[in-house]
Amino acid sequence: MNSVQANEQQTPWWKSAVIYQIYPRSFLDTNGDGVGDLRGIIQKLPYIKSLGVDAIWLGPICSSPNDDMGYDVSDYRQIMTEFGTMADFDELMSLAKAAELKVIVDLVLNHSSDEHSWFIESRSSRDNPYRDYYIWRDAKGNGEPSNWESVFSGSTWEFDEASGQYYLHLYSRKQPDLNWENPEVRRELFNVVQFWIDKGVDGFRLDTITTISKAPDFPDAPVVDSTRSRQPATQYYMNGPRMMEYLREFHDVLLSDPALVTIGEAPGATPLQALDLIDSKAGVMDMVIQWEHTEADPGTGGKWGPEWWTVPHFRKIMSAWQRGLAGKGWNTLYLNNHDQPRAVSRFGDDAKYHSESAKMLATCIHLLQGTPFVYQGEEIGMTNVAFASIGDYRCVETLNMYQKERAAGVSDATLMERIHRKSRDNARTPMQWTGKPNGGFTGAKPWIAVNPNYAAINVEKQEDDVLSVLNYYRKLIALRKSNPVIVHGSYADVDTNSDWVYAFKRSRDGTELLCINNFSANDIPFRAPLPSNADSIEVIIGNYEDDYARSVRPFETRVYRYRT
Repeated sequence: MNSVQANEQQTPWWKSAVIYQIYPRSFLDTNGDGVGDLRGIIQKLPYIKSLGVDAIWLGPICSSPNDDMGYDVSDYRQIMTEFGTMADFDELMSLAKAAELKVIVDLVLNHSSDEHSWFIESRSSRDNPYRDYYIWRDAKGNGEPSNWESVFSGSTWEFDEASGQYYLHLYSRKQPDLNWENPEVRRELFNVVQFWIDKGVDGFRLDTITTISKAPDFPDAPVVDSTRSRQPATQYYMNGPRMMEYLREFHDVLLSDPALVTIGEAPGATPLQALDLIDSKAGVMDMVIQWEHTEADPGTGGKWGPEWWTVPHFRKIMSAWQRGLAGKGWNTLYLNNHDQPRAVSRFGDDAKYHSESAKMLATCIHLLQGTPFVYQGEEIGMTNVAFASIGDYRCVETLNMYQKERAAGVSDATLMERIHRKSRDNARTPMQWTGKPNGGFTGAKPWIAVNPNYAAINVEKQEDDVLSVLNYYRKLIALRKSNPVIVHGSYADVDTNSDWVYAFKRSRDGTELLCINNFSANDIPFRAPLPSNADSIEVIIGNYEDDYARSVRPFETRVYRYRT
């Protein structure tokens, strides 16, 4: 064993893991109220284990009035009523451990619900001891303290009639931002984290953690759209002046245990900014969930704009993160989660080439260096949904955008087209277990409608089909575990002379993998650039049954392994 291999044996568990993300509300309802619950997760642990994954990441499970579906916490130490009890959680933890599955929980520490006891006290009077737990400001002249636009549309400031001041909320008005400047707030949040560590969890996904420090003077943002009274202001609340100080304190007090994994959501981060957070020697957490590739639309219209992504831009971003973190940090690998539209609809073809593109996307992501995340339903190729009416949607971001844009004169048809492409509810429709009513998710009316294609796309239908997307995921995850080059190998781009083919190499100790991915519905002439001195060439996985060497077929993926 050489020194490199010896070091690899000491690799933290999360580097060699595959993590399965569960959105509890939409996973499985066992008590007939139309909402998924913890007992549904318990019931499906054997299924999760059968995928070959190593850990589960639970979406927010703390008590919440659900203005933003659990990301507005009213009690950090209680389980959301719809999901069950703390006894259910304890049982889930015990059974997951018995199945050798790690458990990661979602914590929301940038803001709370306005129904949290801290905020109820905070708004009760200006001299309440909890007043400084949140960010309160006087009006500026006759207007709001600043012109910042909320992530969920409208203002970031909400006026409180009783106390005569505004409070800050970067997201919904029911999600007031916590004041991390106050050491008492940090102490309270550290106690929350310790509570869940004592429960035995193996790590945390930290929601929008890079927004905890704001520019203290709350300056007006530059006007980029003169037709609107509020302007984007991320430069004043993302990666703020004291963020690293707070996170260093957080790390040193609670998170220095190497067995715990910390995954920070970092929208807007570049590879260089990410390294400040996750540098293997000086970082304050283990991984970040960055958004650059999921926001690979080259235009300026923002999330809801008409622009669409391109393969060259996507390839450039993915390669930049692979190179930028190499040997210094660790990537998260994903294409969809609870905040993103379904990958097969956005990056693939959810109709004619549904199976081929779902498998291609999975291969492309899992063959990169980093920790792959599989979002529930991704493993069967669940797709976007196109509900007919805005009344069918539940996402506060979607509803606020629709209301704002309709008031500005944008047509219902235009807005519904945007929503069908990008709404977070695309990823939040219930898990499709069977072809029975409601996809086997519930026997009641579900909290949000099931995608109508559940009879064609479901777990039961794919279980015994050796060529299904589901069984391809199992094969892919097993392949990763049996090929150390996938976890530990270096990364290099491969020039394909095509705007539609993304290819790359992984290399370790003389073993190389060449991963070729066609992101188009066309047959593209292409010969695999295998080195002339390669030995033992074999295709170890692909989504077509034969190896047609003169081209790549629609949404084809092919992985060669060889020795040099």
